[in-house]
Amino acid sequence: MLKTVSAPTILLVDDEPVNLRVLRQLLSPHYNLIFAKSGEEAIRLASEQQPSLILLDVMMPGMTGFETCKVLKTNAETHAIPIIFVTALNQEHDETEGFNVGCVDYITKPISPSVVLARVKTHLSLVQAEELRRTRLEVVQRLGRAAEYKDNETGMHVMRMSHYARVLALAYGFSKEQADLLLHAAPMHDIGKIGIPDSIMLKPARLTEEEFAIMRTHPLIGAEILGEANSELLAIAKSVALTHHEKWDGTGYPNGLKGEEIPIEGRIVALADVFDALTSKRPYKDAWSVEETMRYINAQKELHFESRLVELLEANLDEFLKIKHRWKDDDSE
Repeated sequence: MLKTVSAPTILLVDDEPVNLRVLRQLLSPHYNLIFAKSGEEAIRLASEQQPSLILLDVMMPGMTGFETCKVLKTNAETHAIPIIFVTALNQEHDETEGFNVGCVDYITKPISPSVVLARVKTHLSLVQAEELRRTRLEVVQRLGRAAEYKDNETGMHVMRMSHYARVLALAYGFSKEQADLLLHAAPMHDIGKIGIPDSIMLKPARLTEEEFAIMRTHPLIGAEILGEANSELLAIAKSVALTHHEKWDGTGYPNGLKGEEIPIEGRIVALADVFDALTSKRPYKDAWSVEETMRYINAQKELHFESRLVELLEANLDEFLKIKHRWKDDDSE
């Protein structure tokens, strides 16, 4: 593998120049390298240069590698940078200490060139995968913000309903990872409104039947915008955009899905969205009380909403109210 202009940067930390030279000869053909001979210098360079990976010696005068790692992991600017210890310490308790302070791997000296190259490549691949995940998430969030500019709803609505959806997902049996995916996908539920004419989206009066028919196309537009993707996050976002206006009794839109034909993520977001819409003030309505909202939602069991989800909302209403207070609108009480 030849080094490219955009090759990852690795910080090498060792108080022995000969050790730095060995690592430089091994890694410089493939990566951009920066060097430090002490823990203090490593902390400064890591903060300034933001390397993709740190190879860190343990036994150094002054601040040891373990102490350096602790500082790096408590600093918001450097805590996410993976650290591999490269050290002559090879006892089990040494490795245990290394992992306890936050390293991701442990290479013993004298080093094996093939082992170092393989470990570095593996951990940089993990860094790149995490960066791709963060980038996809940022794109989803920014597209969700774009939809807000076409609507009377606020950014706080998106925050609240996304967190309501996460609470319901966990209560329904989702794993934490699955619930977090739904949390991040939920802001995309109305992305299709980007494709609805402003004359309809911003109309202050009640929509005509023809205008409402156009409005009802926004789930299909949203699904088309999100398209086909191999990203699980985008796939869930597409499902939410397409199905959050379906109803349990089959009277929803755009496809008139019924009961469990509606994907669970769509059923969850539908309930979270309605709860927030009813309990929030809008230019065309006052906020309903929580009591009024829950009476309406209970009346919609097996009609608009799945009964089990309504029951889970009631069981977790305190969590909903905490979320409602945390992300309240600027003009709310």
